[in-house]
Amino acid sequence: MTPDEFQTLLEDATFDHATGASDTALTKLARATAAAPESFEAWHALAEVNFSLRQLDAALAAAERAHTLRPGDLFINTTLSRVWMERGDKAKAEHFGAQAKIGSWKDQLQNPGSHAGGLT
Repeated sequence: MTPDEFQTLLEDATFDHATGASDTALTKLARATAAAPESFEAWHALAEVNFSLRQLDAALAAAERAHTLRPGDLFINTTLSRVWMERGDKAKAEHFGAQAKIGSWKDQLQNPGSHAGGLT
């Protein structure tokens, strides 16, 4: 699969999910993660679709895989926080929520002009 085909597959899966065809989205994301197991974007999308469907075990597995690829990413830490909160583990949810906040602060320090209220 070429990079362009892969990107189209991810975009199609996102569109499918947004239009209510979540099963089709999951099938496409499974293909994407199989084709590119090091794709953070594919694993994160898979986590989010599964989370929205309340498939928490699958969401957690995909989110943890994405997290291994980008442990400092603000968005995957937020996703993990949400999954753990839904699973009833407040301590883990708070841990990943704190990691997301730290990631946000780092981003604000590195890119102060790109944030509302940031220094320019």
